[in-house]
Amino acid sequence: MIKRIKAKEILDSRGNPTVEVELETDKGVFKASVPSGASRGKYEAVELRDNEEPYQGMGVSKAVKNINDVIASEIKNKDEAEQKQIDELMIKLDGTKNKSKLGANAILSVSMAVCRAGARSKDLPLYQYINQFFKGFVKIPRPCFNILNGGAHANNNLDVQEFMVVPDKGSFSENFQIGKDIYHNLKNILNKEIGKKGIVMGDEGGFAPPINDVRQALDFIMEAAKGCDIKIGLDCAASEIKKGMYHIEFYQGLARDYPIIFFEDPFGEDDWESFKNITKELNVIIVGDDLLTTNIKRIKQAKAKEACNGAIIKINQIGTITETFEAIRLVKSYGWKIIISHRSGETTDSFIADLAVGSEAEFIKSGAPYKKERLAKYNRLLKIENQLNNLTT
Repeated sequence: MIKRIKAKEILDSRGNPTVEVELETDKGVFKASVPSGASRGKYEAVELRDNEEPYQGMGVSKAVKNINDVIASEIKNKDEAEQKQIDELMIKLDGTKNKSKLGANAILSVSMAVCRAGARSKDLPLYQYINQFFKGFVKIPRPCFNILNGGAHANNNLDVQEFMVVPDKGSFSENFQIGKDIYHNLKNILNKEIGKKGIVMGDEGGFAPPINDVRQALDFIMEAAKGCDIKIGLDCAASEIKKGMYHIEFYQGLARDYPIIFFEDPFGEDDWESFKNITKELNVIIVGDDLLTTNIKRIKQAKAKEACNGAIIKINQIGTITETFEAIRLVKSYGWKIIISHRSGETTDSFIADLAVGSEAEFIKSGAPYKKERLAKYNRLLKIENQLNNLTT
């Protein structure tokens, strides 16, 4: 039974305020904190900000107040294992289509804490508890390391937002080691070729060199990954760049010349026709992020229009764990690939690592293998893999 809930402001990895919740039950105290994106799709649930002078309008005291003054009393004495009922209650309390009254950041932080408390109430690790909602098997995802940053995540002229290496070894620990080695190789190459300006970091821990040529960036990565069995994923975040700047031919050329495994958001979030055409034409995974925003309605539209065959899942795009589970189940029913994703403004909360394992996602994005808030997710995956290995020996 939920005994107490208290929210407060903390700072995320960009130094912007975000929400942290403490939820107390008979089994203990459970914390959760929510991330924030720099490039946000227009169909995402609304992140409530103060829009007042402190923190350049980025404060979250209103969201915190909504938890402490509105949500807390409504969910007190509720059963923490009743995730769906609690999430539906918060959605009803908000009363808007996009969670703009209470704030998706307020609702999600509570929803995450409830999920953690629910797992403890059943004496299960979080990933196994989550897996009960999917009735499948747990699986460690392949990591997508964002080692070179552009777009809204960096102060350079690269339009592509994320250049990711995706190692393909048998275990997560091996994949992590490969990603870490490539990251350090890339640092040495950029330092040698460009100098200190080449190893300035972007928001997600990847390097943000002062270059503007996508192919030059890819060539640097291929040199750093020489001898390694890797694929490359690109988050083009096309909703953030000039309309029509890139065409299918551009992506065809990249897929021909580099080991591309997926293109994420290669076109703008409303350019259904281009998404359909590239999904039909290219033999790589076409992933929707801003296109889908972890939203059931958008995912169904994309299926009907044959617009993609992969989905980014971001818990703060939709704002509750229950709705996230529903989105994942729908995507899985279509046979699409799933990438569980962090945001550029992160905390050390590792919830998405357990989500990826428990939902059997194929991939996870948590930035570069560097910086505390990114490593929190990767360290959690290493720990889970070790636990699973011990169960089978």
